[in-house]
Amino acid sequence: MISSALLYLSNQPQVFNFVRHNRMAKSMANRFVAGETLKTALAAVRRLNAKGVTASLDLLGESVHNEAEARESARQYIEMIDSIHRDRLDANVSVKLTAMGLDISEDLCVANMQSILEHAHDHGTFVRIDMESSEYTQKTLDLFYERLFPSFRACVGIVLQSYLYRTATDVEQANRECARVRICKGAYKEPASVAWPEKKDVDEAYVRAMHALMSDGHYPGIATHDEAIVDDAKRFARENDIPATQFEFQMLYGVRRDLQEQLVREGYRMRVYVPFGTQWYPYLMRRLAERPANVAFLTGNVIREMVGRRRR
Repeated sequence: MISSALLYLSNQPQVFNFVRHNRMAKSMANRFVAGETLKTALAAVRRLNAKGVTASLDLLGESVHNEAEARESARQYIEMIDSIHRDRLDANVSVKLTAMGLDISEDLCVANMQSILEHAHDHGTFVRIDMESSEYTQKTLDLFYERLFPSFRACVGIVLQSYLYRTATDVEQANRECARVRICKGAYKEPASVAWPEKKDVDEAYVRAMHALMSDGHYPGIATHDEAIVDDAKRFARENDIPATQFEFQMLYGVRRDLQEQLVREGYRMRVYVPFGTQWYPYLMRRLAERPANVAFLTGNVIREMVGRRRR
C-alpha cells in the first residue's frame, strides 16, 4: 500500500508544484537533493570539499525517450565535467546508462558514454556507471567490459549491488579485470528469484563482497550508512594492513552527515553522492516506492544524526 501511494504521488504534477513552492517541504527535500541546477549542485560540492569530503555528481532523470534527449543528457554531463575542472572541485560524476539512451539503442548509449569518457580522460577525472534494476545488470556489465572499460580503464568504474545473488561472481570478475567498483546494497524492488529478500542476508552478502574488494579489488567505494558495516570495514583494513588510501567510504547527500565528518576526522576518505536536477521529486518518490523500507531508513538516519549532534 505504501509503494502504491508513493508511486501515485510521484506522478501528480500538482503535488510536485506544491513541494517546489512550499518552503518547509522544499527545505526537507533539499536535505537529500542538491537543488535543481548545476550551479546549486556545484555550491553543494564546494561545501563538502571545505569539510574534506569529495563528491560524485548525478543529474537526475533516468530513461530518456528519444535520441535528442539522450544526446542532451550527454552534453549536460560534459558540462558538469568542465565545471568541476574549471572550479577545481574534488568531484567526479555518476551516470545511468538509460539516461544515455540504452533503451533506445546500445550504439547510441555507447557513443554518448564514449564522448563523456573522452572528456573525463582529457580532464583527468572519473565517471561511475550506476547500476539500475536487475533487468539491466547483465546488459550494463556487458557494455562496460566489452565497449567502455578496454579504452578507458583509468577513468570509468561500475556499481554492484549486494542484494543480487549474482554479485559474488560479479565481484570476482571485477577484481580479475582491476575494475573500480562501488559496492552498495541496492534500492530497487527485486523478486526473490534474483535477490536476497531478507535484510540479514543482504548485509552478509555486502560484507563478503566488501572484504573481497578491499583485499583484491582496485580502490573500491564502500557505499553504506550502516555503522556496523563501517566499523567492520575499518577492522578488516586494520587487521589486513590495508591502508586507508586504498578504498573510500561513500554516502548519500544529506544522510548521516555526522558519520561522514567523523570518518574524515579519523583519516578515512569520504565521497558523497550528490543528486540534482528538475526530476528530483519523482526520483525521490520512486526510490522510496521501490523499497518502502527506505522511508524508515532515511527517517531513522536523520534522527540518529540529530541525536548524535545533541550529544556532542
